[in-house]
Amino acid sequence: MKRIIFFTVIPFMFLLNSCYYDNMEELYPDNGNCDTTNVSFSNGVWPILESNCYGCHSGSAPAGNISVENYNDVVKLVENGKLMGTIRHEPGFSPMPKGGNKLSDCNIAKLEAWINAGYHEN
Repeated sequence: MKRIIFFTVIPFMFLLNSCYYDNMEELYPDNGNCDTTNVSFSNGVWPILESNCYGCHSGSAPAGNISVENYNDVVKLVENGKLMGTIRHEPGFSPMPKGGNKLSDCNIAKLEAWINAGYHEN
């Protein structure tokens, strides 16, 4: 009986200690192919926000009363510093996406490039 328990429990314990990597950059490195030239709202910024933020921060009752439903909503977050503070996980900001992994360095760089270029609606 002890042998059965030993040979059943020990392998199970090893499974519990196995590693799981869910960092997209480690799993699928972009090999430096992050294009931050000519980032526009519609083709660069919006797809990032739509896939990572829109689900919680849209509709009639957006999470935290913070909406990213349109360009004007996003501009407010840019101008008060909340957009970059939250996605960079800076101290004093609630890290976003909530309960998820930090955005990839490439996506953060695209948002920064758009902001540094004047965050135009194009």
